[in-house]
Amino acid sequence: MIKIGIITGSTRDSRVNIQVSEWVKSVADQRTDASFELVDIKDFNLPKFNEPIPAIMSQDYEAPEAKAWSEKIRELDGFVFVTPEYNKAVTSGLKDAIDYLYVEWNNKAAGIVSYGSTLGVTAANNLRLILTVPKVATVGTQPALSLFTDFEEMRTFKPAPFHQETVQTMLNEVVSWSTALKTIR
Repeated sequence: MIKIGIITGSTRDSRVNIQVSEWVKSVADQRTDASFELVDIKDFNLPKFNEPIPAIMSQDYEAPEAKAWSEKIRELDGFVFVTPEYNKAVTSGLKDAIDYLYVEWNNKAAGIVSYGSTLGVTAANNLRLILTVPKVATVGTQPALSLFTDFEEMRTFKPAPFHQETVQTMLNEVVSWSTALKTIR
């Protein structure tokens, strides 16, 4: 069975990202065609990216946190990134987490769930571009959530019911693509 990591996109103490990520996992857990795991980037305590050699050239990481992060990403077959939009982009914590690694991401599929005042669309597009370099194939269906209609006072996540169907459609694509890409790794 393939393993899909649901990766949080924020490390802020006051983040709502964990609520959205846990909801995505609860939707995913209704499935039997893959196993799903919440991967909280905050738990890895990655420092600002400062490796002496880029990951594209060497996986000999100096930061012990990077080694643990590498092991986690290596064991997964695909991903769902849950990203907020900060200043029309992904968070610096998510960007650093991606930049720490290279081959661990290669030839895997990902879905993106975004949220923000404008549904997080620009951050999702930004993330799609970022993921092309480490060879992550992003699926087309993208659940996009509004801070104004899917959250109470921008703090408590209360998604509209129709989002569940969109998440399931995205997961269908992530599972299919992850299964296919596993054959070339």
